[in-house]
Amino acid sequence: MLVHTVAIILRTVDYGDSSKILTVLSHEDGKIALIAHSAKKPKNKFSGLIEVGNILDVVYYLKKNRSVQILKEASYAEKTFSLRQDFEKMAVSLSAIELIEQLLHQSEVNKPLFNFTRNFLTWLDDSDVPTASIFPYLQIRLINVMGLGLQLQSSENSNSPYYLNIEHGTVGTKGATSRSYKLTDNQFHYIAKTIQSHNSAVFNIPFANDELKELVTYLDRYLYFHVEGLRKRKSDVIFEQLLN
Repeated sequence: MLVHTVAIILRTVDYGDSSKILTVLSHEDGKIALIAHSAKKPKNKFSGLIEVGNILDVVYYLKKNRSVQILKEASYAEKTFSLRQDFEKMAVSLSAIELIEQLLHQSEVNKPLFNFTRNFLTWLDDSDVPTASIFPYLQIRLINVMGLGLQLQSSENSNSPYYLNIEHGTVGTKGATSRSYKLTDNQFHYIAKTIQSHNSAVFNIPFANDELKELVTYLDRYLYFHVEGLRKRKSDVIFEQLLN
């Protein structure tokens, strides 16, 4: 069966002398593997298209009993060139895509996650907000898309310390458990504003020293606790340069 859909490239590996196998998030069939024959040859029709983060309009042959499908045609559905040309955007997008890839099982269809990923990458490509501060926003939004949403239990005007409770998924002044992390005021306000709205003003919160890096770590721990099989992201080697 021929399938015509939009797909986001999550990962690529070389196959043989000239081909590539792609892990993609497709709108119709979820996370699947595609083989792009001869994609490494300079004059091949797929040359230049097979890059992580690219959003493509694709046609592939689908057989449900086959683990790798055959890519027949591909062209840009969205052009996100600055994700490869801008170092900071590249760092954030690679870590984001690696996280998203881990959230799905093979052949799992999740159209809300597909739509979020497509919108996030096109927005990041066009964005001029401080890049490093985007990642906790991404984590919180993904937590929500995956049905693991954090619950805000305190107002931003409380005089008590704030906590992120990993086990119960709450953010507020009650956190006296072994899986609670005390938040700075900036960290709490960032989480609260992201939960309450999608306003870009959240990126203007002035994190000090290691506050931002610490917040990313706490949100990762939340995901590790609730999503089985998550691993440390290899791409964070690049991303962490933005946080230091």
